[in-house]
Amino acid sequence: MGLAVTLTRRIAILAAAWMLIAAPALAADKPVTVFAAASLKNALDEVGAVYVARTGGEARFAYAGSSAIARQIEQGAPADIYISADGDWMDYLAGKKLVVAASRRDLLTNHLALVAPAASKVRLKIGRGMPLVKALGAGRLALAGPDVPAGRYAKASLTSLGVWDSVSGRLAQAENVRAALQYVARGESPLGIVYDTDAKVEPKVRIVGLLPEASHPRIVYPAALVAGTRNPQAGAFLSFLSGPEAGAVFRKYGFTVLERK
Repeated sequence: MGLAVTLTRRIAILAAAWMLIAAPALAADKPVTVFAAASLKNALDEVGAVYVARTGGEARFAYAGSSAIARQIEQGAPADIYISADGDWMDYLAGKKLVVAASRRDLLTNHLALVAPAASKVRLKIGRGMPLVKALGAGRLALAGPDVPAGRYAKASLTSLGVWDSVSGRLAQAENVRAALQYVARGESPLGIVYDTDAKVEPKVRIVGLLPEASHPRIVYPAALVAGTRNPQAGAFLSFLSGPEAGAVFRKYGFTVLERK
């Protein structure tokens, strides 16, 4: 009886010791969960693959409009890192103390493009007072919704160019910029405004022209750790996003990489 109790205690002690040793390893093996703007999908998927090959770690991604994923984080979604397509939604989470302020960094910038289906014959010189309504014909202009950074940038640009009022009643608004891109790719909209990086990965559209950078606020993609993350890989992956290997991938997809300050 005494021997059985002693053996049971030893087994319990050994099991507890194994758990203490194994717990950090198990935590280290946990994938980093990244909530990111939809326009980053192709580039970030490849960055994630490079990260796996380089470090053995793993990142998994959830893509949507910056507004949608910010609200999901606000509601308690289990994210480790948030990457927005503008500073406003990052500011929104920072104001609620839902991101780690000290970890915040601006990663990338981008450009707005007017796109048409690949087979379209539309030609339009981008500039103030351009005949955008005429170019639309009977169709609608595909844009991300008003809460989504790409939609806000597009509205600011068209307002600056003096054509917003003429097209504001002729919009096909989408839940994110990739959805707006698909409206054009499927021929449901004759024209759309997306990031040029989106257009470059979709063979069914062509770029009609780039919107002037001075016509809208600067496009910036900030990233930060989500407050309360306990994933020990999260900080390492955030640093990797600012490093040369990730930078090479982002440039490959047409993004401009911002220098760390």
